[in-house]
Amino acid sequence: MKFALHITCAPYSKQGNLSGLNFARAVIEKGHTLTRVFFSSDGVQTGSQLTVIPQDEIDIATAWSELAIANNIELILCISACLKRGLLDQDEAERYEKQASNIRQPFIISGLGQLAEAAITNDRLVTFGV
Repeated sequence: MKFALHITCAPYSKQGNLSGLNFARAVIEKGHTLTRVFFSSDGVQTGSQLTVIPQDEIDIATAWSELAIANNIELILCISACLKRGLLDQDEAERYEKQASNIRQPFIISGLGQLAEAAITNDRLVTFGV
């Protein structure tokens, strides 16, 4: 079975982001395919490369990155949510004449069409958040 996920909450403000990560791991462990994770609303904060996590806490963003790289999963950040929260890749930083980008790899910024496509091309789209 093919899955896509939609994460709407920030990594450390609500349980939904970590629950989505744990669900993603379970999907893969059970032999299913996870093709894409779409982060919107405050969930886009997961893609920031500027967060510093205390050593005694789970580094959720790094865990998403490692899972995606190991399993060829797309991590998509909603562009409109990113712009409102000051998250920019190099292209957007140049477009808006900002001095720096701050998106961690392998996250990419894209539009809401990526979420719609995930809903159409996968067997299940599961949303985590509030």
